Order: sequence, then structure tokens, then C-alpha cells
Amino acid sequence: MKIILQQNVAKLGKAGDVVESSDGYFRNFLQPRNLAVVATDGTLKKREEDLAAIRKKADIQHQVFLDLAEKIKEVGTVKLAAKAGEGGKLYGKITTKEIAQVLSKELNTEIDKRTIKTADDISFLGTFPATVKLAPEVQAEIMVEVHAE
Repeated sequence: MKIILQQNVAKLGKAGDVVESSDGYFRNFLQPRNLAVVATDGTLKKREEDLAAIRKKADIQHQVFLDLAEKIKEVGTVKLAAKAGEGGKLYGKITTKEIAQVLSKELNTEIDKRTIKTADDISFLGTFPATVKLAPEVQAEIMVEVHAE
């Protein structure tokens, strides 16, 4: 029987997929848990409308990420002050949380610390590259400049 998955189901498919299933599996497992519905003309039409709405929302979100990436690139360099000892070694490390806080303050928008990636730990004075990955295909490169307090 043809069914439309409402949620991701392991070894069967992702939400929105039209798949074949045995009658018993559908009746006894999928339907009681609201994981799938029977693929009728009406449900297939509703699925297409839902997919179109999801695509439109994703396109809008993608454009927002592109605009934010441009703003981040315009900032270019994030400057942080830290306590340092001899030879420019920091007392501690510069974390992505600190970078996100400074970047958020400069852009007046919330930047999640988990979106920022640095090549290595920042534990010395100097300039280091960092990447802000907003979406799978949208990212911005910045420089993190660390100077002594």
C-alpha cells in the first residue's frame, strides 16, 4: 500500500516521502503513532502544497542567511582583549562564545557560538582566521585579532 510519511521513520524514509508499506505495518505501527497516512489523491495534493510552502520558507531563510553573511564579511575583523604573559601566551583561551558576543554586539543580531569555527585554539596574541557557518552552503570568513589588555 502507498503511504505518505508524516515524520522520519528509520529504514523507511523521511517526512513527506511516498513509500510502499505492508498493510499490517501501516495499521499496527505507523498509523497509531501518526507516522504516516494513506496516499490518496487528496493527501498527495496536500503534500505538494506543504512541500511548496516548505520550499518557499527555506528560500526566504536562505536569503536571510546570505544577507547576514554579507554583514559579517563587512565587519572583517573582530578585536578582543585578553590578559597575556611572556611571549604573548594568553592566560586561558579565546572561546567561540567570546567571539560570538563581540560579533553579536557589532551586528546587533544574535550569533550562536556553535556556528563559529576556528582552525586551532586561540591561546596566543595575534590574528587568527575563523569561519561563521550559518547554513550548509552559507558561511562567512572573519579574522579574530587578539591583543593584550
